Amino acid sequence: MPTKERIRKVKRVLSFRQPDLHVVLEEVTNTHNASAVVRTCDAAGVMYLDIISATDEPFPVNEAISTRAEKWLHLSYYPSASECFRRLKQKGLKIVATYLGEESLPYTSLDYTQPLAVVFGNEAEGISEEARNVADYKIRIPMFGMAQSLNLSVSVGIILYEALKQRMESGYYNAARISPKEFKTFMKVWLGLDI
Repeated sequence: MPTKERIRKVKRVLSFRQPDLHVVLEEVTNTHNASAVVRTCDAAGVMYLDIISATDEPFPVNEAISTRAEKWLHLSYYPSASECFRRLKQKGLKIVATYLGEESLPYTSLDYTQPLAVVFGNEAEGISEEARNVADYKIRIPMFGMAQSLNLSVSVGIILYEALKQRMESGYYNAARISPKEFKTFMKVWLGLDI
């Protein structure tokens, strides 16, 4: 049976979760990156991590790196980008593609208080052409060195903390934003109680 302190902590953390800010990982295969992204999502109050993978390989999480943060997220798996993006759009989310192209906006110019799903591609190829085509917005992190891009997990951290900053300024972390039904369900799951 969970202690009162554990119940209080779970309630507090759940009250910070942002149900309308998803992170989408497209064909990510590097264990270190995947694990670091999971940990960053939890730290920033992201509830939903959407994973696109055409293979049957399990999502590569190393618990030593993630610090078991995957327990505090809801992971959804999709065999194709089209299925993932269709479902996210049905939920009313706008698709934000991280892309280094000339037409991309600096990441700080986007309004992160709107319902968004931010797509990050794999370490070698970046996002797919399909992700670029379906995106409502394309964003980039400015680069001033010889390297053309940042490590995936670093990029996720930079962008999520811009979203966190904007959402904090708008009061999004002041009261629970997930529905009472979701709150109750996640309380039971996180506390290991029968549903």
